[in-house]
Amino acid sequence: MHLDIRPTLSALLRNRTGAVLVAAQVAIALAVLANAAYIIVQRVERIHRPTGIDERNILVIESAGFTSRFHQTTSVREDLDYLRGVSGVLAATASNSVPLANFGNNDSLLPRPDAPRHGYINDLEVDEQGLDTLGVRLVAGRNFRHEEVQPPLTRMDASHFVPVIIVSRELGEYLFPHQNPLGKQVWDAFNHPATIVGVVDPVMGTFPGSEHPNRVAFLPRLPDEFIVVRYLVRTRPGQLDTVARLVEAHLAKSNPDRVINYVRPLTHFKNLSYLGDSSMEIFLLTVTTLVIAVTSLGVFALATFNVSTRTKQIGTRRALGARRRDVVRYFMVENGLITGTGVLAGCALALAAGYWLSEHYALPRLDLYYLVGGVLVLWGIGQLAAHQPARRAAAVPPSVATRTV
Repeated sequence: MHLDIRPTLSALLRNRTGAVLVAAQVAIALAVLANAAYIIVQRVERIHRPTGIDERNILVIESAGFTSRFHQTTSVREDLDYLRGVSGVLAATASNSVPLANFGNNDSLLPRPDAPRHGYINDLEVDEQGLDTLGVRLVAGRNFRHEEVQPPLTRMDASHFVPVIIVSRELGEYLFPHQNPLGKQVWDAFNHPATIVGVVDPVMGTFPGSEHPNRVAFLPRLPDEFIVVRYLVRTRPGQLDTVARLVEAHLAKSNPDRVINYVRPLTHFKNLSYLGDSSMEIFLLTVTTLVIAVTSLGVFALATFNVSTRTKQIGTRRALGARRRDVVRYFMVENGLITGTGVLAGCALALAAGYWLSEHYALPRLDLYYLVGGVLVLWGIGQLAAHQPARRAAAVPPSVATRTV
């Protein structure tokens, strides 16, 4: 099929200002689309990473004493007895941290006393119902026993460690590469040892935004005496709201020496932790949509302008025997050349922008699949935007098109 590329290209070169501007629009749109789509997909995958936690059915309750009469350990035991007896509750535990909340405790764990420290490990203090409360899966070893749960730390003894510990599979692999961590000893910052009695997988800790959020350790201990108490309560599916209303009303009145700061679902804290990722996703999606819309309008406007300024040329071609589809093909080829030039420039611009982002913001290099997808999307949108003006040009009768205007 003869596409008349040479005369079309010659016509573009004689009136190249509009074509250059639209090609630049297409190039910028491709660079934005490819990189934005890649970043958006990364953010979506990050937000929806498996946590190993039954997050949709877990309540978080924070209690804080405010009088000298308040005794935290006694209050914790009374509260847990009540929470575990509420209809619809599967398990409950007290903890020093809230999983996925982006705040909590970090500590050091070493595979041997003289090992150098390589950062901090996310630790959660729980009792024998801790794993059941979170809904995590034990893949090796056993759970904590009731008699292994240690009393809370006090200001006079803040260095006491625990005799046993449960670790995530990723933490076990980090501490003991290519070995079974079960039964091995680890040491805390004060060179106190503990034995690994269980391994869970998968599980995500308190800091989902950290470099290694799945390096988690569970310690059998009641929360420290000098911090607020956080209760984690796992409910049966569909009963979270009902249980929340019951326990909030009871706990608010059960002890006049403390206050209940909040009763919230765990998903509330997870959403806050990923607020930056969600905002970035919405922002990039909005910007990309606007850029594509403006580019489509630019292509449509240029095609419409070219049609309106070539009315006599179109009429002459029609009078000489050109069919409607020949006229449509001419304008589609013209637009294809403009879009193609913009796409080629956009590929280079997208790769350069991807390289800059990876160098300055530690993002992965742009995946070429997204670049190819962006090329197809921009090419298709450009041709669709030019199709209506091209059809309008082909519909003009030769007798009208050849009049003096």
